[in-house]
Formats: sequence, structure tokens, C-alpha cells
Amino acid sequence: MFFNSYLFIFIFLPITFLGYHLISQLRCHHLTVWWLVGASLLFFGWYNPAYLYLLTCSILVNFALGKILANRLYIKHQKAILILGIGVNLVLLGYFKYANFFINNVNTVFDSDLHINMVILPLGISFWTLQQVAYLVDAYRGKIDKHSFIDYCLFVSFFPKLISGPILRFNETIPQLTKDNATYISSENIAVGLSFFFIGLFKKVILADGIAEYATSVFDAAVLGTTLTFFEAWIGALAYTFQLYFDFSGYCDMAIGLGLIFGIRLPLNFYSPYKAVSIIDFWRRWHITLSNFLRDYLYIPLGGNRKGPTRQCINLMIVMAIAGLWHGAGWTFVIWGSLHGFYLTLNHTWQRFLQKAWRSPKKDNWWSKRVSILITFVAVTIAWVFFRAENLSAAIGVLEGLVGLNGFVLPIFPETLKSIEHLLEHLGITFASQPFAMHIGIGWILISLAICWLLPNTQQYMGNYQAALDGFYRKIELSSRQWLRWKPSFLNAVVVAAIAVFAVLGLNRASEFLYFRF
Repeated sequence: MFFNSYLFIFIFLPITFLGYHLISQLRCHHLTVWWLVGASLLFFGWYNPAYLYLLTCSILVNFALGKILANRLYIKHQKAILILGIGVNLVLLGYFKYANFFINNVNTVFDSDLHINMVILPLGISFWTLQQVAYLVDAYRGKIDKHSFIDYCLFVSFFPKLISGPILRFNETIPQLTKDNATYISSENIAVGLSFFFIGLFKKVILADGIAEYATSVFDAAVLGTTLTFFEAWIGALAYTFQLYFDFSGYCDMAIGLGLIFGIRLPLNFYSPYKAVSIIDFWRRWHITLSNFLRDYLYIPLGGNRKGPTRQCINLMIVMAIAGLWHGAGWTFVIWGSLHGFYLTLNHTWQRFLQKAWRSPKKDNWWSKRVSILITFVAVTIAWVFFRAENLSAAIGVLEGLVGLNGFVLPIFPETLKSIEHLLEHLGITFASQPFAMHIGIGWILISLAICWLLPNTQQYMGNYQAALDGFYRKIELSSRQWLRWKPSFLNAVVVAAIAVFAVLGLNRASEFLYFRF
């Protein structure tokens, strides 16, 4: 059961919401939380009931270890208990996510014939594993407030964030569930939450799934060894760049909307990453909660930037390589992560150079900012090739096309544009019939660019309401474009209703979320 399905929208969500509303009238905190936990476990079990025991056992073990750490029991063995807890979580994740990858690599290196049955990835295991690791570390550091078992169950299993995040911090979520601070159902939360949900659904069903076929056709051709020309490769790479953008952005919007419907504000996880002026800025905007997790629980414990520039670069490479492997069990993901680590080291090195060259901060002008955005966008797009490619040879095939090694071929122009065709031929560009519907793909890419670069994001559009835990970007960017902000009005109701109708009508071609695979 996924957010972009009739079953979820017309059966699961209404029943869950109605039950929550009726129970909340009793003003009984534990009953409302139990109801949401039950609904979340049903949501999880619908995908694969056999893995319900896995999630429940993980919750029980981590809750018990967290209580021991938070209450300072067995004080002399605190670090050992923490290591045990982290180890249990990583072994669990390692088996289900990397067992097949490990066996395949062992067979390749040693020419052996080891075999295990194909391991099916449990729903959202990458996310709720990291979330519980963070819980144990925070408990060890004395940062966990008092809480009940049922609150912890909801913290781990809450269905809006279960598939693809965000990765919650315990003290961000639990205070919203206590009796004194609980936000019960309100008409404002429902209106804003549903607006978020349907805007996200539109991004996923109409935009992401609409442009997906142009990415799929090109990358599938690369797997088969088809030679890709310059324009074909760029259309495939850019199509995937925007498919992943709208897919993940749509999920993040839907998760925030669903949480708000039930009175829970989830942390901001996505904020116009293709407007980033640097790779550092990109990772402050893309998968924000994962970036924060990697910073607080891996990069800083490794030493961060405290031990000099060289050590900082090494730490960045280690962290981003691990981030790549976390996304998927394949060498292409490791290369993608390592490439971003290399980008980040260049970015930090460049910043240090600028600080030495200009003692006082240099103010960016409008054109330098746009050039920075373009350079960052191209670098990210090239890295996405490894993220998307089925294997290394397919990625290399796409990259060869991107740099023009296979020539520059455009689709044949209509008779009315033959003069332009002759002009381009003098520049070395040839023309032939194209198997990838290139002109339609270019149209999708141009529309996507306009949406990403020219329109406000959902947080800005809904900026009159604090729908998410988004303090940083809310302070610096949400004060502009008042006329584009959502507010209760007939016009906005019509706009959101139209978006909802188009999104629901497009569900017949809906697919799973891309980040569900990671």
C-alpha cells in the first residue's frame, strides 16, 4: 500500500482519520496513540505481513536498550551497551540490504559459487534503522526525555514517514505526543495538510511518472549496450534528474501533509535543491534529515573539520561513500556517494581559497549566483547517472554520450525548419529519426526546469502556516512573494481541488516511490 494508490487515499486514510478524530474527542492520549500505532503497523504489514515481526522485535530491543542508556543503568557498561545496540541495528540492515550484494562480490572475486535465497528488502528498513540508531546515541548522550513504550512505537512506525523518511529525532517528535502539548484535529491542519498531500501527489503521479519514460528508455538502452548520442544521453540524464526530484519532493510533501492532518509536524526534508549555489548548499536542501544524521552521528564523531583541511576531506569522502552505500547495495551507489564527497572537498577547498583571497566576505551578484546554480546543477546531474544506472558499464555508456564521444544527432526537422537543419549541419550536427521521442522529452525537461527554478516550492507556497519543523529555511527565504502564498480562499480551494483531481485521475499509471528502493 503506497500513498499514490486508491486503497490508501479512499479507504485506509479516511478510516484512519475518522477513527483518530472520534478517539481524540475523548481526550485520551494513549488511545489516540495506540490507534495510530495500529494503523501504522497495518500499513507496514500490508506490503509484507511476514516482516511485521521484524519491525516489532526491532522496536522492543531498541526501546529496552534506550531505556537502559537513558536511565544510566549498568553505568560502567554504557558504551558497551551502545555499541551492542548499534551493532544489532547494523547487522539487521546489513543482512536484509547487503547480503546478496556481498555474496555476489565474493563470487566474483574468488570465482566461487556461494548462494543464498534472494532477500526481500523490508519496507523502510533503511530509515527506521537509522532513526533508532540516532535514538540510542541520543539516549547515551543524555538527550532523551521521559517517554512511554507506546510513544516510542509511534515514533518508529508512524506511517507518513515510514517508507522514505524523514528520519525523525526523538525530541522533535515525542513532545508533540504528550498530553499537554498534543495537537488535536483542527480545520486549519486538515486544510493545509490536504493541500500538501495533493500537491505532493500531483508531483509524483503527473510530473515524476510523466517524465520517467524518457529516463527509462535511455538508461535501458545503455544497459543493452546501445550507443547514445550527445542529445540522447543528456535527455536521459536530465529526465532522471527531474523524475527523482519530483518523486522525492512529492513524497516529502505528502508525508508533511499526512503528519499535519494528525496534528504532528514532521521535519522539513526537501527544499528546492536544484536552486543550490554549491554542493554544500545542495546537501542542506536535499534529504535534509539524512544530511543532518550523517553530520551529527558520523562526520562530527570522525573529527569533522576540527583536525585540519586534509582530515576534513578524508572525513567527507568516508561519510559520502557510506551515504552512497546506504542508498543502495551496488558499486554505482558507492561511486555516486564518493563523487559527491569529491565535490564537497572541492567546494570546501574553494571556500578556504576565497576566504584567504578576500579577507571580508564577498557579496555575490545576480549573475555569479546563477552561474553557481548552473554549475551545481550540472555536477549533480552527472552524479545522478551513477545513481540511476543498472551497472557501471551502463553508466559509462551514458557518460560517453554526455561528453559527445558518440556524436551529435538531432531528430529530423519538419520541412518548415529545413533552413535551421542545414545551418546546424555545418556545425557538425547530424540528423536522423530518433527512437526516444526526443522533442517530447525536451518539452518535459524545459517545463521541469521552469518549475524548479522559477516557481516557489511548496513550503513557500504554504508559507503562511508552519506545516513542518523547518526553522532554518523559513527564516531566510519564506518572507518573499506574499501574493503566491496559500491562504483560505475560493481561488486557492479551486486550485488545490484541480490539482487533486488531475493527480487522482493519473493514479492508473502510478508507480512506487523511487526512494522506497533505498
